[in-house]
Amino acid sequence: MRRSDAGVEIADEIPATERISSASAAKARVRYYDERLNRIYELIEDIEVTMMTTRRADGTLVSRPMATQRRASGAHLWFVARDDSRKVGEIARDPNVNLAYYKERTREWISVSGAARLCRDRTKIRELYEPTWKAWFPNEGGLRDGGPEDPRMVLIGVEARSAQFAKLDRAATMVLGS
Repeated sequence: MRRSDAGVEIADEIPATERISSASAAKARVRYYDERLNRIYELIEDIEVTMMTTRRADGTLVSRPMATQRRASGAHLWFVARDDSRKVGEIARDPNVNLAYYKERTREWISVSGAARLCRDRTKIRELYEPTWKAWFPNEGGLRDGGPEDPRMVLIGVEARSAQFAKLDRAATMVLGS
């Protein structure tokens, strides 16, 4: 962790994996990892929308807004998408994603890099289902009614590999660059 002259707390990258050689080291690593993951959850708690970046077949990066779903087992972060969407095809080809969160009120941000996987498990979809999803899954009749059994729904589970963030102690102008 380091602090800039402008009062910005910038986290070093949060590693997600590391070799473990003993049971006590494994427990310490799990505790460390859980603390880091909880820090990510705290930072994104009040942010409804993230920009999810994927890679197209030609290598072009593309970002789109996505609503982070509630915390559940099976992945660090969950999202819902239409099974026929471009992002689903992009993730199937290349699971590397980036999630960029920004808190307008405080100018704080967090960038999470990870591996995405597609989940069509109806049990998990039922667990995470929210009636608000119907906005993206309009009623087309039959099972395509925007409910938890709608075959158009697929979950995107993201396992965080690393995260970087900036937390402000006070309002300040900040220039980011290499």
